[in-house]
Amino acid sequence: MYDFAYEKPAALAAAVSSLASDMEAKALAGGQTFIPVLKQRLNKPSKVVDLAALGLSGITVTADTVTIGAMTTHGDVALSADVQKAIPALAHLASMIGDWQVRHRGTIGGSLANNDPTACYPTAVLALGATIVTDRREIKADDYFQGMFTTALEQDELITKVIFPIPQRAAYQKFKNPASRYAMVGVFVAKFASGVRVAITGAAQGGVFRHAAFEAALSANFAPDAIAGIVTPADDLNSDIHASAEYRAHLIGVMTKRAVAAA
Repeated sequence: MYDFAYEKPAALAAAVSSLASDMEAKALAGGQTFIPVLKQRLNKPSKVVDLAALGLSGITVTADTVTIGAMTTHGDVALSADVQKAIPALAHLASMIGDWQVRHRGTIGGSLANNDPTACYPTAVLALGATIVTDRREIKADDYFQGMFTTALEQDELITKVIFPIPQRAAYQKFKNPASRYAMVGVFVAKFASGVRVAITGAAQGGVFRHAAFEAALSANFAPDAIAGIVTPADDLNSDIHASAEYRAHLIGVMTKRAVAAA
């Protein structure tokens, strides 16, 4: 990797100030994507700002919400009895990210800031209609994701926590790449009194997205067969050595039916 300066601030304001003072500086959360990128010399930051000492981890559950600190690891979410009780689908999703080494280092805030188009957490955030809280504002899930590896965050803006509304029912189903465990297609379904939200990861060129046709059908009838006959267009889906766009389109329907059945 290239040389860089390293900082580990103890206060959020200091971390934000450090990032704001240098446009080439990068924040380090769990490092599960960023450190391999540095090792491969695919990024050359002037400075790395480590967020580990900011006290941004922890889980709080109320009657209506689950709030997860940005530096909370996937493993902590997966093993949390409070999350398992309030939103079991979210704990289940976290339990399927990578392997135990990844889950004990990777963080929810790092995953959302990176917004990998095959990552799992974006589906939960989008399907549950979560709110991403930063050092300066609150961003609704529908406004946060803006394309592959692109979000509404400014360069010096840091996620501090994520607030998830508790649904009536929810489930996550993932068709994993057998080597990387990333989602070739992952589907999160959430049912609220106001209707159903469905989010898809791993399939589209632009990253995570909501499936409006499935949402309408499932809001009228929350049953696996409700989406029978609805065809997902393959035009904007990924096609690679692992699966064609047409196969991913088929998988979206299959995994959505499984998620509804699980919910």
